[in-house]
Amino acid sequence: MSGDRALAHVQALVDFGPRPPGSEAIEKSRNYITQQLRQFGWRVERQPFEEETPRGRKRFVNLIATFGGRTAPEFLLCSHYDTKTFDNGAFVGANDGGSSTGLLLELARVFAKEPRLAAKLELVFFDGEEAYERFTDTDGLYGSRYFARQLSGSGGAKRFRGGIVLDMIGDRSLDVTLPSDSPQELAAGIFASADALKLRSFFTYFDGAITDDHTPLNAAGVTTIDLIDFHYDAWHTLDDTMDKLSPESLRVVGAVVSHFLVTKALK
Repeated sequence: MSGDRALAHVQALVDFGPRPPGSEAIEKSRNYITQQLRQFGWRVERQPFEEETPRGRKRFVNLIATFGGRTAPEFLLCSHYDTKTFDNGAFVGANDGGSSTGLLLELARVFAKEPRLAAKLELVFFDGEEAYERFTDTDGLYGSRYFARQLSGSGGAKRFRGGIVLDMIGDRSLDVTLPSDSPQELAAGIFASADALKLRSFFTYFDGAITDDHTPLNAAGVTTIDLIDFHYDAWHTLDDTMDKLSPESLRVVGAVVSHFLVTKALK
């Protein structure tokens, strides 16, 4: 697990510029993510859809990656790769959208070396996580809401034992704040893995619930935990740039997630 490799992916995404839905930069990001995943041996499927937003009808594309083909995936690993729409500057989302996507790509590389385990994973890169105005039932979480609806409609939610959503996990001053309503078994497993790796000091609870891409998944019946550092002063500001990130923070979160998957979730 390399924090430097994960950070290099983040840099590549940031170099494309702001990545709001429908932009040229987000299409470049999709192509980059797809290229990297295929290079590691993953199959990538696009899940395009359209939704009404406060700024009119928009097109979104989720990316879904699977490994092998003989085993049905049973655990979700997710990130969003879009950035919030700003009218007054270039918001590049280094931490918010970038860090989690970079780490998910590095986890894809690592687990590709263990095909038996990789085959049990489904990686999902959500488009449209950010709200145009504010998070409501119809604004924000576009990608995860659509993905969850498709799972519910097909009965596919039943095959997943659980899931992890990664978001804003690259901050130099890492403090992963699990939402207070996190599923107990998953939270206990993450804390146990952090303890085993002597990294427990980086993981705590937030003082309330958090609305994020885990929310629609839980509503659809996939027990999902959100690993997010919500103590981040640059959140939703133009200061969310590469200098705020650390490869060590990415390594810490990646190590804990990997340990949890290997020792518990995928056993």
